[in-house]
Amino acid sequence: MILNVSTYRFVPLPDAADLVAPLKARALALDLKGTVLLAEEGINLFLAGPAEAVNAWLDALRQDPRFAGLPAKESWSDTQPFQRLKVKAKREIIRMDHPTIQPAQGRAPALPPATLKRWLDQGHDDAGRPVTMLDTRNGFEVDAGAFDHAVDWRLRKFTDFPPALRAHAAEFEGHTVVSYCTGGIRCEKAALLMQQTLPPGTPVYQLEGGILKYFEEVGGAHYHGTCFVFDERETLDPDLHPLRQPHPEPLP
Repeated sequence: MILNVSTYRFVPLPDAADLVAPLKARALALDLKGTVLLAEEGINLFLAGPAEAVNAWLDALRQDPRFAGLPAKESWSDTQPFQRLKVKAKREIIRMDHPTIQPAQGRAPALPPATLKRWLDQGHDDAGRPVTMLDTRNGFEVDAGAFDHAVDWRLRKFTDFPPALRAHAAEFEGHTVVSYCTGGIRCEKAALLMQQTLPPGTPVYQLEGGILKYFEEVGGAHYHGTCFVFDERETLDPDLHPLRQPHPEPLP
């Protein structure tokens, strides 16, 4: 069995480029594969390998106080879902091209999966407001599966999100809006932009841990289909099991 982990953290990393070589060397020594992205705004990673090796790499990473306590979402596969290891320094760990959005300086409110399920079960939030789910993923990811009745703007890339939000902002007046994505990183940036853009007084949340954390904690309630992931498993069902045949599309 192969342990697959994904995690991210927005934290200032002025030495991001200097971290590439030691993190890559440690992953190579442990025969891990996947992608680790580093930028001045933080870290974003997807790694897979034997559980002991993956946990050893994460334990070493967490020795850096900036990554202390870094949680990781876990799933399992029979085979290695990545073809190679990539460790890179980039301008952003998730590209939005909106420099005023800096999650390391403060997050939008995060909604636990259990609370979201309860709100969707009852048809409104605790203040009686209708809940609107806003999908921040690309259109082809949404096609694999999504929350019921979620807003889908058929984005081609995440940089399409800011102009789409500006164009549709007025439509959310009177609603509580929850942004969501695969593992939390896109919806974290999206929620901060929503706070700036939506009508004043609109309650804005991000789904804590994204779809994968929702699957892990509450299953597939109010969700139809699977969750697209950027590795050779292609999609995961609500039990976090691969459901489709492998495909060659690399991580972005």
